[in-house]
Amino acid sequence: MNYRRLGRAGVKVSELSFGSWVTFGPQIGVGEATEILGYAYEQGINFFDNAEAYSSGESERIMGAAIAQLGWPRHSYLVSSKFYWGIHDTVNAKFTLNRKYLIEAVNASLERFGLDHLDLIYCHRPDPETPIEETVYAMHELVSEHKAHYWGTSEWSADEIRAAIAVAREQHLHAPVVEQPEYNMLARNKVEVEYKRLLDEEGIGLTTWSPLASGLLTGKYANGIPAGSRASLPGYEWLKEMLTDPKSAAIVRKLEPIAKKLDVTMGQLAIGWCLDNPKVSTVILGASNRGQLEENLGATAAHERITPEVRDEITKILDGK
Repeated sequence: MNYRRLGRAGVKVSELSFGSWVTFGPQIGVGEATEILGYAYEQGINFFDNAEAYSSGESERIMGAAIAQLGWPRHSYLVSSKFYWGIHDTVNAKFTLNRKYLIEAVNASLERFGLDHLDLIYCHRPDPETPIEETVYAMHELVSEHKAHYWGTSEWSADEIRAAIAVAREQHLHAPVVEQPEYNMLARNKVEVEYKRLLDEEGIGLTTWSPLASGLLTGKYANGIPAGSRASLPGYEWLKEMLTDPKSAAIVRKLEPIAKKLDVTMGQLAIGWCLDNPKVSTVILGASNRGQLEENLGATAAHERITPEVRDEITKILDGK
């Protein structure tokens, strides 16, 4: 496993990491989670991503219980969670980044994990109704009180991230050091265009999610929605339209000969392509069983086989040229 700096922060994360979105809770419990996390750790993965909103906190409980069973030394791994959506249907506790919510939500998250601190905490979405100064100061307090080591954002605009950094600098507060955006062959604009100057000038780290575009880039949705896939789960019906988009399917078909030429799967090629971007600190993988994770970890080999010529060939397909 290779390790990369989290932007300009001193901490290093495995270039492939593991996230629990969709799987922990709806698909698997503590037993399966323990097996998957144990294997990931054995392969050198040291960063494990979660969020308060995943299964309304159940995902955090499952991950925390699995880590406790595995008995990992606390210095050997990093764990994160994200906050904004909320899990309580009351005013001030959902769709917000106000100080009251953030402090109470992080404390509740720590209790579910069974940990005394998190390594990274994210503002899961921007909140236009809360002053940015209030949010930045609350995140600063949480870091200063050692509830977390670093804080960042997820799916914020470049302007919103710059505004947070400016407030932190003016007030001598802990600034965001990481952003968690979607990034894959079919979702490139935010990372490659909108964030370009921000990444160059501010050195923000990227912990990217959905490298397989929710499975579309594996090719398994070429003939519809398979039973047992995430798009067949209750509450994820919104994925169906994206996963059956004919234009995206056509791109996948054009990429398949490249994967075959490199002797890798389409999924491995897609993840390896994400790793080929030096601005990416880590690519977050998801898996509902050990076999899926084993296959996805083959992306390291795929990345090594992506020469500049192969990269250009892929870019021409993605750009429609």
